[in-house]
Amino acid sequence: MGTICLTQTLPALRLNFPSPAPDGNTGAATPVVISTDQEELSTRSPVTLSPKPSIFLNPSGGHPGGATTVQCQGQRRGLEFALYKAGARNAEFPITSARWEHGGSYTCRYSNRTGEVAYSEPSDPVQIIVAGREYPKPTIWVSPSTVVALGGNVTIRCEGRYLGMEFVLRKDGHPNLQVWMVPARKVAEFPIPSVGQEDGGSYTCDYRSIRDQNRSSHPSDPVEITVGEPSYPKPSISASPGKEVSLGTAVSIRCRGQHPGVRFVLNKEGRHFPPVDSDGLEAEFSTSNVHRDLGGSYTCSYHSRSEPFAVSYPSDPMELVVRGEGPSISLSPTAVTAPGADLTIRCQGQRRDVRFFLHKAVDLNPQQHMDRTGAAAEFRIPTVGRQHGGSYSCSYRPRSEPFISSQPSDTVQLVVAGEGPSSVSPLPAATSEVQPLNPQERVDPQEGLSLKGAPPMDPTGPRAGRICESMTTPH
Repeated sequence: MGTICLTQTLPALRLNFPSPAPDGNTGAATPVVISTDQEELSTRSPVTLSPKPSIFLNPSGGHPGGATTVQCQGQRRGLEFALYKAGARNAEFPITSARWEHGGSYTCRYSNRTGEVAYSEPSDPVQIIVAGREYPKPTIWVSPSTVVALGGNVTIRCEGRYLGMEFVLRKDGHPNLQVWMVPARKVAEFPIPSVGQEDGGSYTCDYRSIRDQNRSSHPSDPVEITVGEPSYPKPSISASPGKEVSLGTAVSIRCRGQHPGVRFVLNKEGRHFPPVDSDGLEAEFSTSNVHRDLGGSYTCSYHSRSEPFAVSYPSDPMELVVRGEGPSISLSPTAVTAPGADLTIRCQGQRRDVRFFLHKAVDLNPQQHMDRTGAAAEFRIPTVGRQHGGSYSCSYRPRSEPFISSQPSDTVQLVVAGEGPSSVSPLPAATSEVQPLNPQERVDPQEGLSLKGAPPMDPTGPRAGRICESMTTPH
């Protein structure tokens, strides 16, 4: 019986031909590799030898980096073997650097080594699949923290580079614990509700093409989840110089606990920050160049350096808002108006699909207006009263990025005739007295927004006052 073995190593495919054993007992022979395809060969010589050889892979399934042997086996000794690939006119062996085109359907046949040339029928086909990791590794992170209290909730997220991928989450030391999912976008979420001690450990993720599952990514870097029993009180979290910062500026986030010599962890959705060891009661996480990705909701926690399972409860969340270029603001028809008149405050932004906020100095309840189509919003005061006089500014936030905010616009002064200053000039940008939070009302641009509490028209009419122009920022 003759056998020819071809060894395939994935993803670098290598097919080797073993030499016959010195005693000749294996029946293996150096093969003759014919540079022609199977169909052409069948027209060149009659088939006189039988039975056809058998061909198989050992092991039957391969994986990247593993080895598979292709075996072609006849029923007697003294044979020469040839291997063919369907649709290929040339069979190249050995293959020192595998490519995707090396995968396909292969058959083999044998012939006599002596006497009249005669060939067997081809074997049944066998499929060689070149599986490899060609996609870049994904990014993996845990939110809200890699250190989680027993019974808490945690989510592992895995982000790839492409759409149409299937993601798998793997846990080190548990080869059978694999969770698959197909996300709508590039990020897969693997929630772990009510965390138990068994959920602690090291996790990685990778992804593969839905259309071709033999094409996969390299594994992500590992991420470690530590499960502990809450034994420390929650820390406090703060930002300096404040919770609203401008692009390109510096900001520091401080986490302060009640125990010295602990390790602090800062948590933010979609971001991973290295933990900070502190000999005191607090740790500081700083950056000198704020960018858009830093906007969001933060919490922090801490745990013992010597006993990682002794953890604190997480802090209360803190929202950090990153401000970009501000909008322009204008008053129509004029910045000086009589009681009872109609007035429109227009805010013009730099982008569409945003939510506008109108701020009045010292008023802690800013009005809000959402523009679903354009880059501007109008705030209408249908019946101006004396209480409407004052300084106004506006800002906006993308609806898809609620923690990103524009800078406040320049400030305009609304003067109700007969009261207030005698002239109008641009004021500095809104101070900390103007709070762009806690919106009260949301309407369509076509409907406008009425400021609440407007009194009826003053029957005495306008009183004397200086006429002033509306000072606006150029569009």
